[in-house]
Amino acid sequence: MTASPTSPSTTAAGPAGHGPSASPSHPRAGDPVFDLHLGGKMSIQSSVALAGAEELSLAYTPGVALVCEAIAADPSLTQHYTWVPNTVAVVTDGTAVLGLGDIGPAAAMPVMEGKAVLFKQFGGVDAVPICLDTTDTEEIIETVARLAPSFGGVNLEDISAPRCFEIEDRLKEMLDIPVFHDDQHGTAVVALAALTNALTLTGRDPGSTRVVISGAGAAGVAVAKILLEAGITDLAVTDRKGVIHSSRGDLTAVKRSLAELTADVTGRTGSLADVLDGADVYIGVSGGTVPEEHVATMAPDAIVFGLANPTPEVHPEVARRHARVVATGRSDFPNQINNVLAFPGIFRGAFDAHATAITEGMKLAAARALADLVGEALTEEYVIPSPFDPRVGPAVSAAVAAAARQDGVARR
Repeated sequence: MTASPTSPSTTAAGPAGHGPSASPSHPRAGDPVFDLHLGGKMSIQSSVALAGAEELSLAYTPGVALVCEAIAADPSLTQHYTWVPNTVAVVTDGTAVLGLGDIGPAAAMPVMEGKAVLFKQFGGVDAVPICLDTTDTEEIIETVARLAPSFGGVNLEDISAPRCFEIEDRLKEMLDIPVFHDDQHGTAVVALAALTNALTLTGRDPGSTRVVISGAGAAGVAVAKILLEAGITDLAVTDRKGVIHSSRGDLTAVKRSLAELTADVTGRTGSLADVLDGADVYIGVSGGTVPEEHVATMAPDAIVFGLANPTPEVHPEVARRHARVVATGRSDFPNQINNVLAFPGIFRGAFDAHATAITEGMKLAAARALADLVGEALTEEYVIPSPFDPRVGPAVSAAVAAAARQDGVARR
């Protein structure tokens, strides 16, 4: 697969990604965004030469029959003689696309193409975007399970909560390949990496740090769980109705389980403003706006991660008046919490180890590897590496592969 929007290769059929229907004249011609997307952002490219009859006979009939017969006798040979072990399905139903919401599968395709480009650019992983014309949980699970023999892993993308939790959990149970919902775990890995360095910079220990997360969707739940795995013990998660705790009668099963691990442990209740008072860390994955007067009540040397895009819950200029470390999901401010720091390397490492799953240990290893890259260069405006740091992919993939072997899910 080729995935290079800035320097597409040229073949006999024309520029990569531009089929016969593409034309220099299009409805939005002259707009650089639409010009770049003309014909799509990716294409399939052969990895073997077909210069003559001999090559054709090896790549296709009759030679290919020998490979097919060998795989029929030993299906594990797909790991050696097909593209399967280096290819991930990027699957969405279009219900939670970026900050756009439920825009449907057709409108989701440019994002899924973009995800595939990022997989290739930053992890050397081939990816195929798959936009499903259904929002039914059972149909999504069945469809992905039936497609699974064609792929080495499944990256679930932009599927709304709470369905995303069940879809991922059940596919993980059904399949012996990595299944990863990036909206959950990619965000969680990068947030933990940045927070690890922010805690070091401010002299805090995870076990005595008070953390507040606003948002109990896919990202909020995953961030909460990975922080608990990393040693945070005082954690409150809020939704539109305030702190999620078991005495509330309106909780879903996912929120009820989360309450038992978080606010129930400390007895925290009330509103977001109530739990922000004296908190060390705020992580926003909800949208909305947190008033400055509430941010001002946080502990000295506070840490504020406003990760909603394009508008952070706390604007960096506001946050800096009250916090020592500020991060967003945007590229035009320091400390961007960007999933691309995680998912390409995680899948690269999982594929390198021929892992059957992505474990909690593999996610924690990815976060540690990212945090360690900052090293002695750690400052308030540099708690997480840039996606363009060439060390990121290799460091994450090596750490993930090692963790896969340690956790017993590696096949090599």
